[in-house]
Amino acid sequence: MKKIIYSTLILFTGLILWSCSDYLSADVDDQLTFDKTFSQQKESEQFLARVYSFIPGDTWLDNMVGTSDESYFLWTSWGVKYLNHNNGSWNVTTSDFHLWNHFYRGINQATILIDNIDKNEEVTLQNRKIMKAEGRFLRAFFYFSLVRQYGPVYIWGDQLSDLGIKSDEVDRHSLEECVKFISDELQLAAADLPLRITDSQWYGRATKGAALALNARLSLYAARPLYNGADIYKGIKNLKGDFLFPQANNPQKWEAAAVAAKQVIDLNVYKLQTSNVGGDNFEKAINGYSDVLFKEWNDEIILGQWMNGQTIEQRSILYPIVSNAYGGFAPSLKLVDTYPMSSTGRYPIIGYQANGAPIIDQLSGYDESGFTNNYRNPADTVKSHTARVNNSVVNRDARFYASIIYSGMYWINTFHGDKLVTFHKGGTAYSNQHTDYNKPGYGFRRLLDPSIDYQNNQWGKYSWPLIRLAEVYLNYAEACNEKPNRNEAEALLYVNKVRNRAGLNNLEVAYPEIAGNKELLRSIIQKERMVELSFENHRYYDLRTWMIADKESNGPRYGRTIHASTYDGSWGRTSDQVLPLVFQPKHYLFPIHQNQLNEMKNMTQNYGW
Repeated sequence: MKKIIYSTLILFTGLILWSCSDYLSADVDDQLTFDKTFSQQKESEQFLARVYSFIPGDTWLDNMVGTSDESYFLWTSWGVKYLNHNNGSWNVTTSDFHLWNHFYRGINQATILIDNIDKNEEVTLQNRKIMKAEGRFLRAFFYFSLVRQYGPVYIWGDQLSDLGIKSDEVDRHSLEECVKFISDELQLAAADLPLRITDSQWYGRATKGAALALNARLSLYAARPLYNGADIYKGIKNLKGDFLFPQANNPQKWEAAAVAAKQVIDLNVYKLQTSNVGGDNFEKAINGYSDVLFKEWNDEIILGQWMNGQTIEQRSILYPIVSNAYGGFAPSLKLVDTYPMSSTGRYPIIGYQANGAPIIDQLSGYDESGFTNNYRNPADTVKSHTARVNNSVVNRDARFYASIIYSGMYWINTFHGDKLVTFHKGGTAYSNQHTDYNKPGYGFRRLLDPSIDYQNNQWGKYSWPLIRLAEVYLNYAEACNEKPNRNEAEALLYVNKVRNRAGLNNLEVAYPEIAGNKELLRSIIQKERMVELSFENHRYYDLRTWMIADKESNGPRYGRTIHASTYDGSWGRTSDQVLPLVFQPKHYLFPIHQNQLNEMKNMTQNYGW
């Protein structure tokens, strides 16, 4: 059966990230090519590298960042995939973001590696063992990626997918089976993977920590409401009559999630990135958070991949501040609202009124009703760069200044002088010559390095963090807060580690009322994840696995009134320029695409599709 899970089962198909010329392109039936691949060290290493290439690149156009409430991507005049997703018009026939075929191809390639690498006697026994563990890790990574998108999927195990199974007999395994298989595979891989990669040419390859950290994320997702007894998925059975989803909540899964995250922490291999650069501790906090992306292969990265920065940088830089900028990637006003206040450590906005007006925590110190004169952005090293700014951008935490371009700050660039950013008619960052102009009134600075001359088409190269230690700390804190044997002290300890790096005080100081308050700590952890992990492809899946997307990612969105003719007038809030988000309960999981259903006619579809 040649088309049971994906079309075109060939051994070395071309991919988006690699051309056929980079690797061999023979069919499975080409025995000479097959024998060469698993008898020569160089060929086997190329094959393994190609299995790694199935990890998608994080361009933000191709992942789920543009479909969550943390961002507002600006283009509406051409067929960008996030538009259909955001307006709710996607369905079982639209292909946007569907990676089912892609990941099953990767799974098949990983299994070929696992089954055949021991034949290669040019590779040492120890290295064959590691390469097999890498294949096992990658296969588990691809299965995890399918499960977080579709829920339960079909698990091939150690079999190749070209089997004599009738297509009408194929259905998904239960979620419990999927989670167990992935977790077991990651534990097996962790046992044989190295603790560190010491050869720089192999940076990005899997380690013991990467396997354990992915297992920690998997365990956390399995404990959250979407995968742990959600009512809307109860009663759904596969062809064998097995329930596809858990029928009741199991609180012990939070214990497993805590244990899995602590395994990573206890390796004592990773540490939060910090910096000693800056005139004071706050500037050092800004630089420490910035260096998570700017400092290649720093000790916070658990699993990363090389990324050419142009795709993201050129679309994040503001036009017309930089003439060759596209300016399409922007933070949402909601993300901007979420950054804590530096002096009190409290999150300023606790909700929104029906008209979008913020409900302000009066103890936070936040105010957007007035202006401050002669204010210098703390991230700006030029002391003379001061401007009159709205009070909403004053006194925020270090990550705000590392991440957000706001009206009234200077565009920081070493090469092309001072440029004050202003979002309003006649302002320096305002252009409505076409529909693709900045609508929220903010830019996203986090990946923009002032030492790179973007104006002259120079672009960065980054070791993009797919998994990093701050996420593991927050995973552990969440599990400690939720597990039956609740450990508030541990939860606070690890949230505080992340907050302290951003120059914030401990939660116990910021929120004296937090003692014994599980719900408040849960809310804070959710806000903390939104800020700390912004634009790292977490928020979309967090909202869904928490099952709060119906509240957080649904309805009108707001931006600043950038069409105002004056600077002061541009600081109001309006929904006129930004499109709403549409969420329905069926959107918690992707549908099984019609292409798969055409091949596997009895595969069970997800709820609502």
